[in-house]
Amino acid sequence: MSALEDLKKRLRLISRYNTAAALLEWDFETMMPEKAAEERAEVIGEISGHAFEMSVSDETWNLVLNAERELLESEVDKAIVRVAKKELEKSKKIPPELYKELSIETSKAQAAWEKAKTNNDFSIFQPHLEKIVELTKQIADKLGYEENRYDALLDMYEPGLKTSELKKIIEPLRDFLVNYLAKLEKGEKPDNEILKQFFPVEKQKELSIRALNLMNYDFKAGRMDVAMHPFTTTIGLNDVRITTRYNEHDLNDSLYSTIHEGGHALYEQGIPAEFSGLPIGDGASMGIHESQSRFWENIVGRSPEFWEYFYNDLVDVFPELKKYTPEDIFRATNYVERSLIRTEADEVTYNLHIMLRFEIEEALINDKIKVADLPKIWNEKMEKYLAVVPEKDSEGVLQDVHWAHGSFGYFPSYMLGNLYSAQLLYAMKKDIPDYNETIRKGDFKPLLKWLRDKIHSKGKMYEPGELIKMATGEELNPEYFMKYIEEKFNKVYKI
Repeated sequence: MSALEDLKKRLRLISRYNTAAALLEWDFETMMPEKAAEERAEVIGEISGHAFEMSVSDETWNLVLNAERELLESEVDKAIVRVAKKELEKSKKIPPELYKELSIETSKAQAAWEKAKTNNDFSIFQPHLEKIVELTKQIADKLGYEENRYDALLDMYEPGLKTSELKKIIEPLRDFLVNYLAKLEKGEKPDNEILKQFFPVEKQKELSIRALNLMNYDFKAGRMDVAMHPFTTTIGLNDVRITTRYNEHDLNDSLYSTIHEGGHALYEQGIPAEFSGLPIGDGASMGIHESQSRFWENIVGRSPEFWEYFYNDLVDVFPELKKYTPEDIFRATNYVERSLIRTEADEVTYNLHIMLRFEIEEALINDKIKVADLPKIWNEKMEKYLAVVPEKDSEGVLQDVHWAHGSFGYFPSYMLGNLYSAQLLYAMKKDIPDYNETIRKGDFKPLLKWLRDKIHSKGKMYEPGELIKMATGEELNPEYFMKYIEEKFNKVYKI
């Protein structure tokens, strides 16, 4: 057996432990009894910790070095070794006991966050978050950085991107969004109450399933459940699960949560089976991953062509909506407002929510602010950027679960996903001249094939900067997002 085959065998063994942990984490957030949380956290920590120890062991490292010495011919094999070595070099810098401690604490923090949000009491979550921030800073210091401690965390989700580069993207984008938002407020507002009537959960579930089938999500290789904060998780090969949520008085919430998570799932289902259990059997980055969910949720799912087709499904499930036209529904799903909740934010204001979180994260990690001050700082920034202030922390600093997961450096991925998705759109339109008509007919296979060819089939073989250039012919260019926003919302607001 070659050194490369030995390495693959080892990596797939480690992956099986991660598969077990992923299944336990999925159950933690969907099915597990509340009282089981603490013990489950310990079990997940033990399994994750064992997998981590195996991954950073001398045995694994030597297998990587031996495989690297072989004369590898295929790009796939070269990528496996290259990515494995890079990730191992990074992981070896983190002491196993530190990784295990963070895994256990984040599992406990998840339950604390849910309780804090339910009771609108930040103090319940505060001590857990303080410990997570401290552990995260230790990890960043172990990983190392040149200018900004936050760079070490950002690189975990968007390889190669620096905080200074991110700030350069944010500044002109913020100016554009603030100015364009003011312009839209002078336009003709859609009637967004259309989709805020009473909609039974079972009917909403039926509509969500129809949307996933239209997108070509493979239910034989996945399932849909309910979670407080929708997520997608890959348990293993042919097991990619999504969750959604339901609000009986807001059809947008469930439908677009489902489509969003469906976009993530399509990416995972499109990664080649032979990549499974290997370092390249994942998305290129969280930003690229988010580009897939935002593409389906917003660019496709909130387009006029989508509603020209999906309108028949909508009124079949909810006949009371027949009195509205497809254009009415299209405009209602694209209502723009200065809102409190990120996950419910429209495309124009969404990135402002991300900028706020990025600024808070970067300040926390660099010891510029304290966890105890977060509710106050959060509210101040909301007023500054969006001119709205939460009346309770459950609608403010407690609304997202990401910090309970220890996912510092992750939030910018949402903004990058929006930018990538718009750039992919214009590249796709060049290759699919009848793009709009294809959506209007409800035939999403050409769109999915294009994404499979350009993005999904590459797995994690390339870093995001390389991949977006391969797919579109140029490096990340935020101008495409600005162009997309203006073209779309000028129609929605009739300006």
